[in-house]
Amino acid sequence: MTETNDSQPPKQAEQAKPATSPAAYLMVLLMGVYLGILFSKSEVAHWQRIHDMFLFREAHMYLIIVTAIVVAMFSMQVIKRFQIRSIEGKPIKYSPKPYHTGVVIGGMLFGAGWAITGACPGPIYAQIGGGQWMALFTLVGALLGMFSYAALKPKLPH
Repeated sequence: MTETNDSQPPKQAEQAKPATSPAAYLMVLLMGVYLGILFSKSEVAHWQRIHDMFLFREAHMYLIIVTAIVVAMFSMQVIKRFQIRSIEGKPIKYSPKPYHTGVVIGGMLFGAGWAITGACPGPIYAQIGGGQWMALFTLVGALLGMFSYAALKPKLPH
């Protein structure tokens, strides 16, 4: 006679996550290299351009930001129309985040960090790749900010 253990539910077959192919990783790497070159050539990763933007001295960065918004809007429409999926094969869906006080506080902190360092998260890597070694401090600060947010998230206004 065999004994059964009724206190534990039977194991359900676990769904195996499809492995991301090396080709997908290569495409992501190539896209990153392309964006790094684009950020460097368009001077998005140059501290002086960021500084001049925040002082309203020139429109260079504002034009790039508007162009990025237009491209993102067009891309979202293409994604919706053709039901494009992520690398993992999941549908890409846009769901707007609710507005709250934390958005204002986070936006001000983000803007202050951007003005001081001359980089938002993407161009940090372009700066490091371009030999601007002080950007390593920006990267460390961004990582500290990310981990601090994760630790403080339950106590922050949402």
